[in-house]
Amino acid sequence: MKNIYDYSQGQLMEYFQKQGEKTFRAQQIFTWLYQKKVSSFSLMTNIKKEIQDNLSENFSFAKIAIIEKKSSQQAQKYLFELLDGHKIEAVLLKQNYGFSLCVSTQVGCNMGCLFCASGERKKIRDLKVFEMVQQLLLIEEESKTKITHVVLMGIGEPFDNYDHVMTFIDIINDPHGLKIGARHITISTCGLVDQINKFANEEKQVNLAISLNAPNNQLRNKLMPINKKYPLEILMSSLHNYYHKTKRRITFEYIMLKDINDQKEHACQLINLVKELNCYINLIPYNDNDNSQFQASSIEQIKKFYDIIKQSNINVTIRKELGANIWAACGQLRVQNEEE
Repeated sequence: MKNIYDYSQGQLMEYFQKQGEKTFRAQQIFTWLYQKKVSSFSLMTNIKKEIQDNLSENFSFAKIAIIEKKSSQQAQKYLFELLDGHKIEAVLLKQNYGFSLCVSTQVGCNMGCLFCASGERKKIRDLKVFEMVQQLLLIEEESKTKITHVVLMGIGEPFDNYDHVMTFIDIINDPHGLKIGARHITISTCGLVDQINKFANEEKQVNLAISLNAPNNQLRNKLMPINKKYPLEILMSSLHNYYHKTKRRITFEYIMLKDINDQKEHACQLINLVKELNCYINLIPYNDNDNSQFQASSIEQIKKFYDIIKQSNINVTIRKELGANIWAACGQLRVQNEEE
């Protein structure tokens, strides 16, 4: 039985059309699900009883469950158990512009980035649409907050679960769904070029972020195995194509690793790599964990790196650390829970 939260409004319209019903029923369903937050078709009082019965026979409201929560002043990390017993995470961040949720898209990850806790557990499967949607719904309910921004930067590579992620975006962006503005949604990818090229044709106003972390192929090959398939010259070509088609600014995420990628020559290489794109660089202090071979760059070194880039007139920021003390980096809480 399909989960009702797996369906975009457009997909529900197709369902009703095949049933010989009016397609406006899809909008009604969405209003009940995402505005009134009901979890039973029998509560949808403007829908005929026979339609309610048909929906109950074909769709479920089965939900994932929050099994652990860790909190700091500005961050709350949630561990979920899925219906098959697997676990994923999401992180709610209190920002000066609202509440931002970092969402997982897979159980585990096959990208194998050496610095990422998500890669310590290989990909088991893609998340279904409802498992992504319910991360938002359950956290909004538990935290009693309205999520205003969504970043797909949790466990998994979003573009490795492309179709489900696109449907998820349609649902949370839908004006009858969760009404999160497209420009408040960010997809982060380690650089799956084929999917970047496909995404360039989606005509979505969603933000694209590239997890870069190294300014040359030799170093990026060591840190991120995906670079062996899509080296920087191929990745950058796809990003120029993306910008040419969309005119959307691109974010480059750069995790600062002590004595690995944080030296002056790395900053200069990074400038040369991205200078022809409309972009900004987000320098990210590394979130240390006990299983890692890496250490975080000192704040002094990060500031030196920042100054070099700033002087080149490229937009650059240093991400504020909000959840280091609650294992807020991707995969850390899941790994800890499974080890215990």
